[in-house]
Amino acid sequence: MTRGRAATREERWLALGLWALAFCALWATESAVGFTRDESFYFHAAEDYARWFQQLVREPARALTDAAIVRAWDYNHEHPALMKTLFGLSHLLFHDTLGWMRSATAFRLPAFALAALVPALTFLLGSAVFSRAAGLFAALSFLLVPRQYFNAELACFDMPIAAMWLLVVYAFWRALEDRDWGVLCGVFFGLALCTKHNALFLPFCLAPFALWRAWTSSEAQPAARTGMWRVLGLFAAVAVLYALLVVSLGPEGFQRKFFLLSPHTLLFVALAVGSLGMLHVLNTEHPATALALLPLATMATFGPIVFYLHWPYLWHAPVDRTAWYLVFHATHNHYAWFYLGTLMREPPFPWSYVVVKTALTVPTSLFVPMATGWSVLAGRGLLSLFARTRAWVRPPTEAEVLVGLHAVAALLIISPPSVPHFGGVKHWLPSMPFLGLLAGVAVTRGCEALTERLRARWPRLPLAAVAAPVFGLVMLPALIALVRVFPYGTSFYSELAGGVPGAASLGMQRQFWSSNVTAVLPWINANAPRGARVFLHEVTGFAFQDYQREGMLRADLRPGGLFDSDIAAYQYHQEFREHEFALWGAYGTRTPVTGLYLDETPQVIVYQRR
Repeated sequence: MTRGRAATREERWLALGLWALAFCALWATESAVGFTRDESFYFHAAEDYARWFQQLVREPARALTDAAIVRAWDYNHEHPALMKTLFGLSHLLFHDTLGWMRSATAFRLPAFALAALVPALTFLLGSAVFSRAAGLFAALSFLLVPRQYFNAELACFDMPIAAMWLLVVYAFWRALEDRDWGVLCGVFFGLALCTKHNALFLPFCLAPFALWRAWTSSEAQPAARTGMWRVLGLFAAVAVLYALLVVSLGPEGFQRKFFLLSPHTLLFVALAVGSLGMLHVLNTEHPATALALLPLATMATFGPIVFYLHWPYLWHAPVDRTAWYLVFHATHNHYAWFYLGTLMREPPFPWSYVVVKTALTVPTSLFVPMATGWSVLAGRGLLSLFARTRAWVRPPTEAEVLVGLHAVAALLIISPPSVPHFGGVKHWLPSMPFLGLLAGVAVTRGCEALTERLRARWPRLPLAAVAAPVFGLVMLPALIALVRVFPYGTSFYSELAGGVPGAASLGMQRQFWSSNVTAVLPWINANAPRGARVFLHEVTGFAFQDYQREGMLRADLRPGGLFDSDIAAYQYHQEFREHEFALWGAYGTRTPVTGLYLDETPQVIVYQRR
C-alpha cells in the first residue's frame, strides 16, 4: 500500500484554502435555501439541547437528573446528538447571545464547517495516493454537483457523515506510518457514530485492509505473527462470549442484564485493555504489525465510549436507549418514492436504483470520468488476478483498492431490495468524494496523454497548461447546472436524464423535502389577504414558524389545511396527486395563480380560493 505520508506544507495550505473557499461559498448562499422537513425538526431539537446546556451551567445537579435530561433530549432521539448539539450551541452563541446572524444561519454554520472538510480532505488524500492534480480535480468538482451543494447547505446529517466517513478513512490510511493517527482513527470513528448510523458500516469496510496489512507485514516474522494472532484471538473470543450471552439469555435478557457491573461490561473492558496492551507489547517487537492493527483496536475501544459520552440521553439508560435507536433504523419506514414511472411503496426495490439515480443526478461531464476511473481500477484489479493477464496491467496498490472500495461502499449498502429507497443520493454521499478522486485520476491521465502529444511540438509545455483548461471544460457544465437550478437542489437531473423535464418524462421524483416552497413565498406575501390561512403542502408546522421567524413569510398568515385554507402551495409529488385534485374541488378552480416551474416543469403550484 502506498505509505500514508503526511501532507506537505504547501498541500496543507492549499487544503486550508479549499476549506475556506467552500465554507464561505456555503455561508454566502445559504439564505436562498428553504428549510427542509428534517431541518425544521433538528432546529427545534437543537434549541432544546442548547437550553439544557444553559441549565447545566445554572443548576448542574438538577440538569444531570434523568428527568431533566429526558425533558431536553427525548425529542428526536432517533438520531445521535452531535450535530444537533453543535447546531444548538452555534445558535445560542451567534444568534441568541451575539446577534451576529439570522437564526437559520446560526443553526447551519457547523454543517458548513463539516461540509467544507470534504474538499480539503479529498485533496489531501488524492494528492498523496494519486497526484495533486487528481486531488485538486476531485476537491473542486465535489461541490459543483448540484445535489451535493444543496445538501451541504443544510443543518442535517447527510453531508456531515460524508465528511466524517472520509475523515475516518484518511486517519486509517495515515495510521500506516503514524501511531497518533491510529489513535485519532478511533476517536474520529466515535465522532462518526455520533453523527449518523452510516458509521456502523465503517469497520466492515476497513477491517479487511488492516488484517491484510498485518498479515503481510508479519510475514517471516514469527514473533509478529504470534502477536497478531493473540490480538485477533482476543477479538474472536470476546465475540464468541457475547454470542453465548445472547444465546443463553435471549435478546431481551441480554439487554435487561447489561449493567455497569455485568459480564457484558467486563468483556468490553477486557477487549479494550487487552487489545491495546497486546499492541503495546507488539509495537516493541514489530511496529509495522502493531500499526496495522491499532486502528481496529481504537475503533472498538473509543467508538462506543465517545458515542456514550456525547449523548446525555444515554447516560442513565445506555443499553435500552441505544437498543431502541438501533432497532428504529433497522426497521425504518418505507416512504413512497417515484422511480422510472413506478411509485415504490414497499420492498422489493430494484437493485438498479442506486446506480441509475446516481447516473441521472450527477452532471454527466463528472459522472462519465467517475465511471471511467472506477471501471479502469476494477479492470486492473480483475486482470491482475490471473497469471495470463497479470502482465498486461499495473496491479492496483492497496491504497487504490481502499479508494475504489469506498467509492462503492455506500452505494452497495443502500442497494439491497429490502433497504428503504427514498431521499435519493443524500443517503450514499459518503461514496461521492472517492468517486470524485477516481474521476480526477481519469481526467488527469487524459491530460497527461494529451500533454505528451503536444510536447512533440512544444517540448517545455507543462502539464498545468493543459490540465487547467481541460479541468475547466469538464467542470463548466456542472457549474452552469448548479447556478441554473440553485437553490432547488432536489429537483436537479443531469444531461443523461434530459434535465428536469426529461426526468419528469422518465417518471422520476421531481423534488422532495418541501424546501422549493421558497419560490412562491414572495407571491403569497404580496397577495394573501391579511390573516389568511395558507396551506403549504409538505411544509411542517415548525418550518412554517421558521419562515415567519426569518421574515420570509408574513407574520399575520396562519397555517391552514387542505380544505380550510385560502391559499395553497401544492408540491408536485406523484404520491400526493390526489391532494391537487381535492384542492380543485375545495377551491372551485383548476387554474393556478402562480408556481415554480423549472424548465417549464411544475414543481410547486399555487391555488387561491375563489
